[in-house]
Amino acid sequence: METAEIRRRFLSFYESKGHTVVPSSPLVYDDPNLLFVNAGMVPFKPYFLGQQTPQWDRATSVQKCVRTGDIEEVGKTSRHGTFFQMSGNFSFGDYFKEGAIRFAWELITTSQDQGGYGLDADKIWPTVYEDDDEAYDLWHRTIGVPKERITRRGKLDNYWHMGVPGPGGPCSELYLDRGPDYGREGGPAVDEDRYLEFWNLVFMQYELSAVRAKDDFDIASELPKKNIDTGMGLERMATLLQGVDNLYEIDEVYPVLDRAAELTGKKYGAHSGHAASESHPDDVRLRVVADHVRSSLMLIGDGVTPGNEGRGYVLRRMLRRAVRSMRLLGYDEPSLPLLLPVSVERMKNSYPELEAGFDRISQIAYAEEEAFRRTLASGTTILDTAVSRTKDSGGTTLPGDQAFQLHDTYGFPIDLTLEMAQEQGLEVDRAGFTRLMQEQRERAKADAKSKKGGHANTEVWRDLRALGATDWRAYSQLTSEAKVVGLVVDGVRVEELEPGQRGQVVLDRTPFYAESGGQVGDEGIITADGAHLRVVDVQRPVKGLVAHTVEVLTGPVRTGQEVSAEVDPEWRISACQAHSGTHVVHAALRQVLGPTALQSGSYNKPGYLRLDFAWGQSLSSETRSEIEEVANLAVRQDLPVSAQFMTLPQAREFGALALFGETYDEQVRVIEIGGPWSRELCGGTHVGHSSQIGALSVTGESSVGSGVRRLEAFVGMDALRYLAKERALVAELTEIVKVQPGELKERVAALVARVRDAERELEKVRREQVQAQTGKLVEYARDLGGIRVLTHDAGDGASADDLRTMALDLRGRLGEATPVVVALTGVAKGRPGVVVATNAGARARGVKAGALVRVAAQTLGGGGGGKDDLAQGGGTDPTRTGDALGRIDAAVREAAGITG
Repeated sequence: METAEIRRRFLSFYESKGHTVVPSSPLVYDDPNLLFVNAGMVPFKPYFLGQQTPQWDRATSVQKCVRTGDIEEVGKTSRHGTFFQMSGNFSFGDYFKEGAIRFAWELITTSQDQGGYGLDADKIWPTVYEDDDEAYDLWHRTIGVPKERITRRGKLDNYWHMGVPGPGGPCSELYLDRGPDYGREGGPAVDEDRYLEFWNLVFMQYELSAVRAKDDFDIASELPKKNIDTGMGLERMATLLQGVDNLYEIDEVYPVLDRAAELTGKKYGAHSGHAASESHPDDVRLRVVADHVRSSLMLIGDGVTPGNEGRGYVLRRMLRRAVRSMRLLGYDEPSLPLLLPVSVERMKNSYPELEAGFDRISQIAYAEEEAFRRTLASGTTILDTAVSRTKDSGGTTLPGDQAFQLHDTYGFPIDLTLEMAQEQGLEVDRAGFTRLMQEQRERAKADAKSKKGGHANTEVWRDLRALGATDWRAYSQLTSEAKVVGLVVDGVRVEELEPGQRGQVVLDRTPFYAESGGQVGDEGIITADGAHLRVVDVQRPVKGLVAHTVEVLTGPVRTGQEVSAEVDPEWRISACQAHSGTHVVHAALRQVLGPTALQSGSYNKPGYLRLDFAWGQSLSSETRSEIEEVANLAVRQDLPVSAQFMTLPQAREFGALALFGETYDEQVRVIEIGGPWSRELCGGTHVGHSSQIGALSVTGESSVGSGVRRLEAFVGMDALRYLAKERALVAELTEIVKVQPGELKERVAALVARVRDAERELEKVRREQVQAQTGKLVEYARDLGGIRVLTHDAGDGASADDLRTMALDLRGRLGEATPVVVALTGVAKGRPGVVVATNAGARARGVKAGALVRVAAQTLGGGGGGKDDLAQGGGTDPTRTGDALGRIDAAVREAAGITG
């Protein structure tokens, strides 16, 4: 049974049981604590937390998820994968334990001919929380599972909560015994490879207060309504129903693995057993490739682009792990163009949008692989230098800090460092590397913990949200009478705000736009009897609640007080111009570049917009001008701008663009500019006609990551001010060079050409001076124990190239008859440099350029390296060039055996 069919049967079964089928949310979800959706219940959190009233009593979904905490375990076990699909059924105060257990059992044991999964009931092992007698009895007395197959387990295994105060409860997990080929007998507590977990039924019945750890928390009370949250791993069920050993061998993953094996000449499974612990290293790498290619496909499909932090870093890491694994398997050519199409072919049955967006997806992925190949090339050079330095010092182990620097700074994988160092006869200080990695992880955990603490602080907002949702009127009003529902200072509710204080005000209704969808929040004022508050930011701390950050100019203002809320009209119209301008630029971009140039992010504030879009190369000035012209023509045409609400499927059928990385409700708002020319899902504020945008001036275009470009523009009065500054600059330049504006370009080009000619002439004179100086320096070579040594400080203006040219020339002039060492220092642009050259005779005496440069560079406050015959370095202290030469002199004396 194919995975897509398993998915279809799950949704169909629960729909027949009165559940509403809810579409999967994007992997990028509006939650400050999550990089990605990591569980099927994440989109339903507002209902479980009491922030929103659910639209249904019963719901079901197959949610896209990504977990990266165990990324190093991918391929090594049958349980760990990064991207996975979680099939779930949810009850919001409707059925509870008995209903959840009965439904699950019916679906998994009903024969396949009758629409179920047809699992053997005698091989299913339920687990329950250690003191959950109700669940135990349901499994035994109601379902009929023998007692010996029901396992009681503790909080670590069978209790669920979100890691912060909120709902939680015991859970019951379902395992299938796959037989003795997969491990030891004895149930899930003994072997979780043989007994494979495939479903978790969570009985959410308690309100948890303090949560200190997975198994350490306090129960405050029972929830007023008991809820059900279950998760059946789609890949786990596919593993069982397709009779394969692990999730990497199911129909949606294995074709990529098979193609990778074909490209690398490996035979998957030839040297491995059924159990994951019996896997050959080549098979582990092939699984990593298959998993990471699919996961990267899904992440890029949902709008994530490679980067150096956050979500982008996770994607970059997975793409590079896949490419690196192919290299370790012996394939050095670009591999993603051969693997990614295989993955999209398998995933498009469940997610047809992947095929529609494959041009964009592939462009981003292939650009990242090419960038990584360049990183490997540069990293190899750096590694070679580090290896030479270790050998020069007589060492046999590459220091852990250098291996970590290669990994952390250059993205050079540690296993590649291990492999290449071993090829050159060196070990790697793996313990030192691991220690530094652990320190980095601890810093990351501390950062994550601080963010999770921020989530804990949402309790105050949850309490305010429980009083009712904010009546939000930003689309229709700029002023509104309102009542103060709550006041918050530093995360704590207060009864009043005094003059000079800064805090958050929650009103029962508001005309203020809260920051979202790339548009900043409104500014304005809130006034009452004796109180005047300046609104400087507006946010939604939890769904349905609007919080105004204010500075109290006069006051105080108190909870329950009647106030007047007024948006700054100039601020709002400028914000509307910028947001509508973003839509116009996006449409112009797609008209000029084609439909693959899709927006991947945006930001707009009054008078300014920026738009990130998928594109693999910089735009020429002609292309930027064309985009600007198309956008301004749309402004001039006075196109109507309209907004209408509809369901998400209706919006897609209507042709509206749902931008990647956004989370949408079932009812969405479609903004249309000029009919079908621009249709996008958007919750922002907009002008009524395109002409109200005013002037639109594109000010710049740049790269913000692999395959992603950024356009920036001013609109309205800000665009006119920008153009006025440009005009003033042109006027000043024409005055300086004494030409008409139309002649400015040619005159500046001529001046630049003259400057370059002058610089070339100066460089020629300087080289002649260096050569003349070189001839005289030969006379100053000294004999130190049979080694001719020439040291010289070239002073200010001597670049590294100058020093290297001089050193090679002087070494040649001094000949090969005797051992020769030439050491030169100089200062260029305030930074000192040093170059050392040695001939074969000096090297035979044990005098090597690389070692001498390191000695000198340390004196200069820097570092350096190179080969035995020529090396260079630099530092930060230009006053110590003489001392650096003295250190080289002393080192040569020591090598020559001169004492005293």
